[in-house]
Amino acid sequence: MGCTTSVVLLEGLRSILERNCTYVKGSVELGALEDEEEAQSLWGSHQWIPTTALVKPKIIEPLDYENVLLQRKTQIISDVLRDMLQFPTEDFQISTLRRQGRTLLSTVPETAEKEASSLFVQECIKTYKSDWHVVNYKYEEYSGDFRQLPHKVLRPEKLAAHVFEVDEDVEKDEDAASLGSQKGGVSKHGWLYKGNMNSAISVTMRSFKRRYFHLAQLGDGSYNLNFYKDENTSKEPKGTIFLDSCMGVVQNSKVRRFAFELKMQDKSTFLLAADSEAEMEEWISILNKILHSSFEQAMQEKRNGDLNDDEEHGKAELSSGSFQDNFQTARDVESRMRSEARLKLFTLDPDTQKLDFSGIEPDVRPFEEKFGKRVLVSCHNLSFNLQGCVTENEEGPTTNVEPFYVVLSLFDVQNSRKISADFRVDLNHPLVRQITYGQGNGSDSEIIGDGPPEGLGLAPHYPTQGVFSVTCPHPDIFLVARIEKVLQGGITHCTEPYMKSSDSTKVAQKVLKNAKTACSRLGQYRMPFAWAARPVFKDASGTLEKNARFSALYRQDSSKLSDEDMFKLLTDFRKPEKMAKLPVLLGNLDVTIDNVAPDVPNCVTTSYIPVRNFEQTGSGTSLLEVEEFVPCIAKCAQPFTIYKNHLYVYPKHLKYDGQKSFAKARNIAVCVEFKDSDEDEAQPLKCIYGRPGGPLFTKQAYAAVLHHQHNPEFYDEIKIELPTQLHEKHHLLFSFFHVSCDNNSKKKDVVETPVGSAWLPLLKDGGRVIMNEQQLPVAANLPAGYLSSQDGVSKQSGSEIKWVDGGKPLFTLSTHLVSTVYTQDQHLHNFFQHCQSMDMSEQASEGELIKYLKSLHAMEGHVMVNFLPTILNQLFCVLPRASHEDVAVNVTRVMVHVVAQCHEEGLEHYLRSFVKFVFKPEPYSSICLRTVHEELAKAMTAILKPSTDFLTSNKLLKHSWYFFEALVKSMAYYLTESGKVKLSRNQRFSASFHHTVETLVNMLMPHITQKYKDNLDASRNANHSLALFIKRCFTFMDRGFVFKQINNYMNCFVPGDPKTLFEFKFEFLRVVCNHEHYIPLNLPMPFGKGRIQRFQDLQLDYSLTDDFCRNHFLVGLLLREVGGALQEHRDIRQIAVQVLKGLMIKHTFDDRYAAKSHQARLATLYLPLFGLLQENVYRLDIKDLAPLGNHNNMREDSLVPNSMVPPQKPGSCIENALHKDVFGVISGTASPHSSTPNVSSVHHADSRGSLASTDSANSLLDKSSDKTNSLEKSQCVSAVGSTVLRCDKLDRDEIGNLLMCFLHILKSMSEEALFAYWNKAAPSELMDFFTLIEICLHQFRYMGKRFIARSQEGAGPVAADRKSLTLPVSRTRAGILHARLQQLGALENAHTINNMYCHTEADVNSQCLLEANVSTEVCLTVLDTLSTFIMGFKTQLNSDLGHNPLMKTVFQVHLCFLQIPQSEAALKQVFTSLRTFIFKFPCTFFDGRADMCASLCYEILKCCNSKLSFIRSDAAHLLYFLMKSNFDYTGRKSFVRTHLQVVIAVSQLIADVIGIGSTRFQQSLSIINNCANSDKSIKVGEEHR
Repeated sequence: MGCTTSVVLLEGLRSILERNCTYVKGSVELGALEDEEEAQSLWGSHQWIPTTALVKPKIIEPLDYENVLLQRKTQIISDVLRDMLQFPTEDFQISTLRRQGRTLLSTVPETAEKEASSLFVQECIKTYKSDWHVVNYKYEEYSGDFRQLPHKVLRPEKLAAHVFEVDEDVEKDEDAASLGSQKGGVSKHGWLYKGNMNSAISVTMRSFKRRYFHLAQLGDGSYNLNFYKDENTSKEPKGTIFLDSCMGVVQNSKVRRFAFELKMQDKSTFLLAADSEAEMEEWISILNKILHSSFEQAMQEKRNGDLNDDEEHGKAELSSGSFQDNFQTARDVESRMRSEARLKLFTLDPDTQKLDFSGIEPDVRPFEEKFGKRVLVSCHNLSFNLQGCVTENEEGPTTNVEPFYVVLSLFDVQNSRKISADFRVDLNHPLVRQITYGQGNGSDSEIIGDGPPEGLGLAPHYPTQGVFSVTCPHPDIFLVARIEKVLQGGITHCTEPYMKSSDSTKVAQKVLKNAKTACSRLGQYRMPFAWAARPVFKDASGTLEKNARFSALYRQDSSKLSDEDMFKLLTDFRKPEKMAKLPVLLGNLDVTIDNVAPDVPNCVTTSYIPVRNFEQTGSGTSLLEVEEFVPCIAKCAQPFTIYKNHLYVYPKHLKYDGQKSFAKARNIAVCVEFKDSDEDEAQPLKCIYGRPGGPLFTKQAYAAVLHHQHNPEFYDEIKIELPTQLHEKHHLLFSFFHVSCDNNSKKKDVVETPVGSAWLPLLKDGGRVIMNEQQLPVAANLPAGYLSSQDGVSKQSGSEIKWVDGGKPLFTLSTHLVSTVYTQDQHLHNFFQHCQSMDMSEQASEGELIKYLKSLHAMEGHVMVNFLPTILNQLFCVLPRASHEDVAVNVTRVMVHVVAQCHEEGLEHYLRSFVKFVFKPEPYSSICLRTVHEELAKAMTAILKPSTDFLTSNKLLKHSWYFFEALVKSMAYYLTESGKVKLSRNQRFSASFHHTVETLVNMLMPHITQKYKDNLDASRNANHSLALFIKRCFTFMDRGFVFKQINNYMNCFVPGDPKTLFEFKFEFLRVVCNHEHYIPLNLPMPFGKGRIQRFQDLQLDYSLTDDFCRNHFLVGLLLREVGGALQEHRDIRQIAVQVLKGLMIKHTFDDRYAAKSHQARLATLYLPLFGLLQENVYRLDIKDLAPLGNHNNMREDSLVPNSMVPPQKPGSCIENALHKDVFGVISGTASPHSSTPNVSSVHHADSRGSLASTDSANSLLDKSSDKTNSLEKSQCVSAVGSTVLRCDKLDRDEIGNLLMCFLHILKSMSEEALFAYWNKAAPSELMDFFTLIEICLHQFRYMGKRFIARSQEGAGPVAADRKSLTLPVSRTRAGILHARLQQLGALENAHTINNMYCHTEADVNSQCLLEANVSTEVCLTVLDTLSTFIMGFKTQLNSDLGHNPLMKTVFQVHLCFLQIPQSEAALKQVFTSLRTFIFKFPCTFFDGRADMCASLCYEILKCCNSKLSFIRSDAAHLLYFLMKSNFDYTGRKSFVRTHLQVVIAVSQLIADVIGIGSTRFQQSLSIINNCANSDKSIKVGEEHR
């Protein structure tokens, strides 16, 4: 900027001041400048060296919590906030939840419990019938992370949009933004003639000059009329008419046509003329409208005394007579505005904004029946090409000419397994079905079976829809349909008519005739006919192959009937060349598959029990669930939840080609029966599931018959409902018959001839059910008592059994048990059998029991999972009954094995469900003195002993959560059932149990703190589980005892531990401190010597004294550990700070402590954080966080070392500081090179732009570097345990988190507590305090949208960093400025609150909104604090005419508001506070040294050049207020000091290339001029004079 402009601006400012304020003295007051001497800032001479000689922290024993409650009972009860000091009553309770099953009826048969005699069956039934047993913790939802709190509002619905200058576009910052009229304002521009009003000449036509006039509204609402030589209004105007000083506009046509004049307050006039009358009238109208509105506004303000319009605050306060009243009203407005719509700081914290579910425990649900991928198979139609009418009069519909039966099942080709039971479907037309009626199929009405189990649901008549379940879907699973018909003859012969394409009516009639004959004789016998298949899934994720259709209907090959043969055929299914060779029947099977809705209606289970939303509306509409044969592997298994007891029988093969016992044995039928006796007249049980259309249960089932086969194969599946209790007489009886297919009327028609029998007892090995392939001999006769003969060896006492073919094993079959009350596992069976024998007789020894317990380790995985609740319940029953420790230890070892297996298979959620809902210790009784919790704790201790099996101990550590949760649940039931919950805490549990718990905790310590390297996961899990256990012990046990356990555990950790151990320690603290009653545990109350203390009289602790740590144990422990962690490296510090902050966030959003009084009381627990931060204040220097290039010159080339007390160092090159004769330099009367520098406070950076100022940041180190610790500080250090403090700086995230906690306490604590702290604090600590709040302003400053967007992209400032590294050190003014700008560019990198990834504009906008709100809230919080301090410490601040270190520090914070970008909302409060500050402490600015006045003038003038009109307006009013206050302070004589400092500041702004030659700055000068013009008090003063 040129010299001419500088002089013009300075002269302009002087003329404004002199024209309106005639009392400015002609001589300049330079005395103040000459007398000033800047204090040397203290630069720390100590070198901080990190130490390795770390001292273990002093052990502080916790208070005896229960005793303190008794002693201080009266004090607690009389406390108004006693809910913060007491645990609520009935903190927990045990409850029983009704078991909700899927089915309408219970799956357990009514007689099952009576019939059951085996312990295993009894326990299984008990498992499926019992309700859920739960321990409810009333406030459990408050015991987790802050994200799990109920009723939390972590994120405000809508954040306020704040306006920042840094976000204003540079392009529009001049005329468009500054000169354009405000919304609702008036705008006018055009050419006019301006008359020359010089009194030396008369006004003539020739003295008028044509000028372009522009009417502009200022930020305060007033108007200026600017005029230019041309229409370019972007440059500086040639002149300005201030309409605030205009009294009226009148027409004046004496001198010139269309002329009008503006009459001003000082009796001068401006004469203007238009080109036309219309234009003249328009100008007059608009100008009068403006004058009228200004007058109305002034009158309204006068009437209402309205001070809410902050734009007019300066004007309103100018009347000296009413200033005190106005000031008081302004204070009210200020406090009201600050309290309205204030946000909790933590709602704006990045951690509360982002969604993080890492710490949230999984939701534990009760056991429920689960299925794999469910597939709905709907059978629509089976039609062959051979069709006809089956009625005799041939008037009925055309249908198949004989009945066919479809059997559907799923085959897994990949694993060669049949994975579902058979789903039998009868798709025949009712007329076709009538052909077989009366042939042993039962009647239509016989639907409900009368066999076991009683009371089951409805079996649909003819089900056509089946629900299949597949646990492991993949593309090689096929739905196979086997089609059967009534036995008639050979398969080839019977299929022949269906393979011809000629649709002959004669053929159809012939087939129909034969079918009717066969059905009348052999209706109950089936024969294989055809098969078809289709794929089910597209992929392994279970996507259904819905578009696939069934293949062609292939003829069944009599030699390829078995499942093995079917797998071979399916293997070739996708090979067309091989499938083409198979004979095809002409027909179509229409079956579709679909997904199953979760709440599908009208469904019945595999036991035909209706599911809950069953609404049977008619026959055939029900869905039948089909049994899945789940793979026998643990990961596919699930705990059984319902009673089911099915046996599937599969006759496979009969080898009869060598038999000589019977003449005819070719068309062989197998009849299967289930019997419970081998006596002569014993009847088979009615428990075999029947066919569609028949009864639900029948006594017999027949396999399909092969014509003329001596060695027939079978593929049939017979499903049997087993009795609840099996005994040794229960057996399967297979009867073989030769079926006569020839209808010979000459001979006596005998349909079936017996050709042998075979039997299979169901139980073996003392009660296990046989389940595998069996080969049985066939007997030619069946005498009574046949079960006692095995394989032809034994002989019956009566008639001898005659074996076919010498007793060879001729008959092959297999069985498949699907039962939830019987197990195939020998080890499990033996264990329960031995437990039963121990209950029944005392002869069974515990030594034998240990043997059976050890054998349980060999139990199959899937069996263990299936019967998990029953097994664990039994183990918990055995545990307290054991008289030998070995038994308890072995029981626990088995549990460890079971728990570890479940975790390995990823099934730990089943264990959580068991502990929470199923586990219920045996009721407490005085007879059995042992308890589960005590015995389990002892056994855990024994397993953890060093000498024991380390594999088991590692598993126990890794999965210790299960055992601790079982301990806790047992404790809860013990207290409730024994009634001891009503006793005092120290009487609830025996001394032996306290000792057991202490021993267990002590035994765990070395495993966690010493062996973590060998088994990290196990140690980490054990640490977390122990923390949860300790936390829950606060609910049940003596809380002082629990404190001691925490203390003992914490003492295992020492400073300098590896990072892993610090993680363990703070994870432990985090979990324990998340207890729902953490606040009462810390007893936030006074601990004076008197009996009753008032909270108001509380001697608060602001440092970690021993008493504080003892009386408020948990919070004291946490703060000590955080203090210690701050002396460690960065990773550890961050862990510690996050735990502290997370806990404080939780307090903020806990709705139990939402009241202001609650929050204030809470804040007292964290006051020692002040001391902690002050200890580390020298490490919070945010200036050093910038990646600056030249560290040697950082202080020399810094923007503003300290606007109050800059350091003077040898070799300093601050050449742009003003000399004491600076005014002479400006006026050109003195040499610019004076030898004595006077580093004044007017050396500043452009902090109002998008660049950040580091002046205050740089000063922070100066203020806090060379201080001796007070007594309290040294106490704190010793409490933390390190004697030498670290010197490395904290990084920005750490500082942000710590300061967020600090600000939250500051905002929450009561004024009394604040005053108590300030009164107690040493002077150095007070300085540190204000340094901290100044750092807060820097830390949370808003950097602007452009910077945030650029920093997210990761580009921008990197180039500036690199450039700054290579810049030469420049000694010139321009060089220094350039270097500073480079530093600032680099500094930007570190200044975002949250380094979240933002990729979209919406993300950037959201981040900007968040940071803007944080900055505003921090600003307002600091303002509140300053306001409170000034109110209580006015005397101290006024000492030495306001020129004392404390005042300088407080003023520096005020100045910081203007140096750091603030929002419009914040700046309104800042300007109000500054007016208050000037009003309260005028001597600081107008007496003694002028440094503070100079600093303020400089910053205000920078604001006068702001891009935002409201900032310019408020700044202009504030500057006028400063001048007016100066004037009043001198007894209304002079304001020379302010005038001089303003002039100096203007020159400095010019020197610092701020660019004040713009219309923005001129506008501000106009506002100041308007203020002076409208200041009636000054006019009155002049008149009196």
